[in-house]
Amino acid sequence: MANTIKTTRAQESTNAIERLYITMRHLFNRGFYKPNGVSGESLKNALLQLRPEIYGSVAEEKSELNGLIYVLERLPEGIEECRFINLTSDEGYGKSHFTPIIPPKRRRNCYRIDAEQMNIEITRGRSDIYDILTHLTFLFIESEKICNRVLIEDSDKTIRDWKKLESAVKKNKLTQAEKEVAIIHTATILGRSFEDTMDIYTRFATKKRPERFLHIIYWLGKLAIEEELTGEKRAITFTSLLRERLGHHIHGERWAKTIKQVLAKNGLLRRPIHIISANMHSVMNSLFARNALQKEFPNTESLEIYEALSSSANTDFRNKVIKEASKNGMLSVDDTSGTNIDVQIFDLAKLGPAGCCYELDPNIPDDEKPVIFVMDYAFGEQAYETIDELLRPYGKNKNDMTFLNIKSISIMGKAGILEGGKGDLMIPSAHIFEGTADNYPFQNQLSAEDFKGHGLEVCEGTMVTVLGTSLQNKDILKFFHRSTWNVIGLEMEGVHYQKAIQSASKIRKSIAEDVQVRYAYYASDNPLETGSTLASGGLGTTGVKPTYLITDKILKQIFNT
Repeated sequence: MANTIKTTRAQESTNAIERLYITMRHLFNRGFYKPNGVSGESLKNALLQLRPEIYGSVAEEKSELNGLIYVLERLPEGIEECRFINLTSDEGYGKSHFTPIIPPKRRRNCYRIDAEQMNIEITRGRSDIYDILTHLTFLFIESEKICNRVLIEDSDKTIRDWKKLESAVKKNKLTQAEKEVAIIHTATILGRSFEDTMDIYTRFATKKRPERFLHIIYWLGKLAIEEELTGEKRAITFTSLLRERLGHHIHGERWAKTIKQVLAKNGLLRRPIHIISANMHSVMNSLFARNALQKEFPNTESLEIYEALSSSANTDFRNKVIKEASKNGMLSVDDTSGTNIDVQIFDLAKLGPAGCCYELDPNIPDDEKPVIFVMDYAFGEQAYETIDELLRPYGKNKNDMTFLNIKSISIMGKAGILEGGKGDLMIPSAHIFEGTADNYPFQNQLSAEDFKGHGLEVCEGTMVTVLGTSLQNKDILKFFHRSTWNVIGLEMEGVHYQKAIQSASKIRKSIAEDVQVRYAYYASDNPLETGSTLASGGLGTTGVKPTYLITDKILKQIFNT
């Protein structure tokens, strides 16, 4: 009798991720699905089998509260009230009377069409769709948990706790006593303690909507109960224009064309260009903050200046740095393409005598001085779309093409670390693409040695580019980390950047084959440690030191070449 072959949790999880993505692509091509239909159930079952770390207790009977915060920070406010969710292309809603709703942790325009419908604009490619559908699937699972707990079996009646929550939600304002009573009933509905529920209530509360958490739980349950009792189904649809446009680089092409027009207008197309993918403050601050804020911080280390600049209270400091940067050749290009990727261009030929904090060789002629091009973070597959379009020659036809003089491309960003903690560093030597055998080794101009002696742990090895940060669990990550893949961390863009760089430099020959590449990441979380996932909260000032340390190393290499 043959031995039964047992699959590991890592293998089961990999299979679940594959099923999720195949199902999502099928639903996108189909154009719609219902969360409680066959396809919706398939998504929910795959997510429950996977049990991602970021969604905590999603597979348990009790409601997952930290995961709920994480998801709702990335979806538009009010989405829990909407029976119909419509994913659209950029179809001109910005020219209508609708005010865009932008989630705090994801830059995407969303529009509340009426009481029952939310439209979400997709301009950042498939990764955006995967991200949204995964979060929506989590919400549908949580709403079903609430329904199952409050609906009395074999009847259309609900338990007393639900009626009390409904009564509290309908009041305009709650007293302290009424609020605590409502939270007690809500805790029972969620299967959580009063203390846990009170904590989440406080984290959801805003000045305008102190009772926001109660409303969210009520609407999540209400729509699921109505679907169960009346058959009024929730539905997710994809517009025909979105399905037609996706994958054609429409937004990336528009973005790259605008950038090249700005470069051409300012006579920078043929100058040596160094591309940096980073945030919109670290390069500018590193170049100009110490000199711009000499009076305010005469005897202060740079790190304290950067921490002060990262505080939302110090607008005046930031404005002073921006003014100094603009005087010394900085051009800001705000995005109008729909990519949500802003750009800063630093013309080092326009540096004043005491403007910059780094020294450039004075013997370099102005027409050979570098241009630093900083682009905001891309999202997943959007990294390929934008860099691929940016690296193409500029011109209307083959006889009128200007090839950009790209000297280096540097990618810095946040990533999940598998050995270490928040703020520690990862220096990759290769990227591998999750779910495929695709691998992208490269010669990184940065190394672990560059970052030693700064009080941060530094890991060097392979990084895995994942299809979505929401879809990782410990079993898969342990396999990647402990196997011969030697994976040190996970992120979402590395493979896509490198794919575009390699095709431009080695196949299309639109940029030099020996273009220098630099990759460095700092840890936003450790998904292998309980309580250290992205759902546990942001980095705060912990991210300041690694951000500016990486920026400094990149800039020193650029100025020294």
